[in-house]
Amino acid sequence: MDTTRLDDSTATRLLSTAVANLQRDHPVHWTHLVSDDSELVPQRVLHPVFARSFDWHSCVHQTWLAVRLLRLRPSLEGADSARSVLSSLITPANCAVEASFFASRAGRFWERPYGWAWLLLLDAELRTGGMPWSVEPIASVLRDRWLEWISAARLPVRTGTHSNTAFATSLVFDAAQAVGDFELASACLEAALRWHREDADYGGFEPDAADFLSPALMTADLMRRALDDVDFAAWFLRFLPSLEEARWKGLREPFPVDDPSDAYGSHLAGLALSRAWNWEALAGALPAMHRYAELAATAAAAHREAGWRYVFGHGYMADHWLGTFAAYLDVGALT
Repeated sequence: MDTTRLDDSTATRLLSTAVANLQRDHPVHWTHLVSDDSELVPQRVLHPVFARSFDWHSCVHQTWLAVRLLRLRPSLEGADSARSVLSSLITPANCAVEASFFASRAGRFWERPYGWAWLLLLDAELRTGGMPWSVEPIASVLRDRWLEWISAARLPVRTGTHSNTAFATSLVFDAAQAVGDFELASACLEAALRWHREDADYGGFEPDAADFLSPALMTADLMRRALDDVDFAAWFLRFLPSLEEARWKGLREPFPVDDPSDAYGSHLAGLALSRAWNWEALAGALPAMHRYAELAATAAAAHREAGWRYVFGHGYMADHWLGTFAAYLDVGALT
């Protein structure tokens, strides 16, 4: 049975929200290190492509959302307006400014890894979808920055927020696979194995109040990319050997969200969506008779149902990003 929620009506709402976000200057969350008053410039001066939708990374993935929907459903209501907005933002001149920032000293760490990963995924979407826009100058710089960083990164970051390395590395691996970048894909897999191959008896407590990613499930979702089916099934049992027990109820079942309009409340709403795609991917990667296969499928359905409740109608702290996670759940990253 088709369980997607992303019919044309819902896709139109997501596209409309994304396009509105891409044109909204305020509120904006600045995170730059400022050395003197001369550096206090509007976000759109440093980042003329991705200045809006609250912060840089959200603007990048709201752009991905608009492009993804236009690629899959080019006749959606509002599609022409969306194309016009994208054409006004993704220009060679604007991309050159963004690329110059990331090539500078200030851009060596900024938005790593989360924002970089979404930009590389957006680049792959544009390159493989025959779309009329290109972010190649930015992607070229960030690809090199990514390789420099990940090749030397001895340890992962196991958080439930933007710094989580498993999620970002999964996105970059998928992007690299889509465009045939063997060097980049290999670097991601090598890092996954370096960070997580020996992981066993995961002992974290999830979720934290600010989580929109599950450290445990994101790790597993990355490792299913790095290992063959047999090795992954064995690794997953070692990683979470007591997944059926009461200890892991909070991982198997959606966590209640008291106020999805609150910044951290919206994170927990997004957590249900990201867990849903993790559980769905894990259910698909495990053999049918695996001890956790049915558990994963049940958890996926519960999180999908919970996550979609929060996608619309909870104010800008939710609207500026949740639609991306809903679309990622239902239409995937790349085809």
